[in-house]
Amino acid sequence: MSVDLDQTPRSVLVREKSSFLDHKNRISSQVEQFHFNYKVSVLLPECSSTPSHLDTVLNSFSSFYLINQLPIYELLDKDFLETAVYQGSVYGLSYRSRIDEDNCVALMPNGRLSLSLDKDSFELLGVEGKPSRFNHRTKSRYVSVDLTDSSMAPGGRGYQRLLTGLRSRLQLNTDFLLSHHPGETSHHHPGGGASLQALLSRYDWSEHRPEVSSHTLTDLSCPAPRSCDPHSFLEWIGAVDGHINCENSSSSFLSSLVCPEPKTTLSRAVSVSVCGLLLPQDVHHLIQQIRCYLEQPQLESWASLTVHGFVDSPVTWGGNEHGVMRGGENFYSLLMFHDHTYQLHLATGAHDTCPP
Repeated sequence: MSVDLDQTPRSVLVREKSSFLDHKNRISSQVEQFHFNYKVSVLLPECSSTPSHLDTVLNSFSSFYLINQLPIYELLDKDFLETAVYQGSVYGLSYRSRIDEDNCVALMPNGRLSLSLDKDSFELLGVEGKPSRFNHRTKSRYVSVDLTDSSMAPGGRGYQRLLTGLRSRLQLNTDFLLSHHPGETSHHHPGGGASLQALLSRYDWSEHRPEVSSHTLTDLSCPAPRSCDPHSFLEWIGAVDGHINCENSSSSFLSSLVCPEPKTTLSRAVSVSVCGLLLPQDVHHLIQQIRCYLEQPQLESWASLTVHGFVDSPVTWGGNEHGVMRGGENFYSLLMFHDHTYQLHLATGAHDTCPP
């Protein structure tokens, strides 16, 4: 085995313990800063099926659009800026592109456009950027532009330079995921919500609903959630979500993955997940409904929620640059208890900025 594969890659795990009742808790800000969510998984112990009100929430996540081969310069279209970007809460992400091999694009809800470009593409674009912090092998460059800044107003020098670079020199086209949270507005236009129809009308697109799936588990070995080592608990949560058996002997040739000690056995549990371009607002609403669920008399007094970001997004928390080494991990896991306390775990791989 090569030395590279034999070594365990560095990872970052930030743990926070607090209470939802503490007005200084950071749950809302952490959820809002994690813009591009691909999958949300929920584990409910001693539950045989998803409660109806949680099922309703999971099936009401916002729909999103897939635009085939969108020219990225269209994101600078004056009408799109006025009817969508300036309104706030628009989320866009290049799709089927690999951050360590291809050019990738993200449009964040605050109006910031981020591009991860290979060296040749960056030179063609002709705008300011900086070397990637992570993709040194490909000599990638990272470009971040605030489309709401006065210097990027249509007709201005900065705007024209970026538009010319994207439309005439680089000519970057990509499949693109696009969504927005209805009803939210920004300080630019407080009277209305974002509209994507003008842009969609010019290209081949399809609308998608997030996919919900559930799995009922029986006789599930479970560690002690309050006292278990964070790394071990997250590994166990991942195994449950991936339907991986943890009933292995420590001397097993195939797998030595076991449930951490001390452990108990849950007679039943339900694991439910939703996948797509998932908005932070929908995730936050789900968290609130899980809290309501925990207030009811339960045999078990906790629940977990894990949110995975897109592996190939050029940004992660708060717009920080994201890269891929082996897996591109960027996720958080929230362990909630009936007394309103929680444990929040923020995790990234080696090619990421430390979570806030």
